[in-house]
Amino acid sequence: MSQELEIEFKTLLEEETYTRLRQDFPTSTCYKQTNYYFDTPDFQLKQLGCGLRIRVFDTYGELTLKSPQTTGLLETTDRLTLEELTDYLEHDTIKPNGEVATYLKKLAIEANAVHCFADLATTRCEITLEEGLLALDESRYGTSGHDYELELEVDAKHADDEHFYAFLKKYNIVYQPAQNKIQRAFAERKKNQ
Repeated sequence: MSQELEIEFKTLLEEETYTRLRQDFPTSTCYKQTNYYFDTPDFQLKQLGCGLRIRVFDTYGELTLKSPQTTGLLETTDRLTLEELTDYLEHDTIKPNGEVATYLKKLAIEANAVHCFADLATTRCEITLEEGLLALDESRYGTSGHDYELELEVDAKHADDEHFYAFLKKYNIVYQPAQNKIQRAFAERKKNQ
């Protein structure tokens, strides 16, 4: 289990800008990940401003609950074995043990009340910069959702957006407000119902 404060700034990108940035940062580390998003049938987590996901990597998974804080989001994460990961996804719920389930109880939500409502596959390229951790994402969700996004994850001393906007200016990037991935996946799901 881990807990950390996530402070990030983001913008959607046009495909051309994404391609140019990939060329500008050729030493970035790229990998694929799939996120499965969970909530109660009446979307109690969404109403609380929280997000719950399982992220699948090649050799393990992560169950992460993001909850709003004064600055940023508190990420509570339980690491999952491949066996646990398969069990959670096959049974479309999470087990009532672990730190995430404990945090859900504090929100008056039982772990077995949440179910998967959307998924999203991302190719992420990361590089550490002076400003913070830069992530360039190409994401696909639902039947037709496809977008490009830049995220800049910063530490508390860079929590203002000054460094983010300076980065955008330096690389001639037009700011386009970006909902978080869970919101975009949810919107795509509603569009296809």
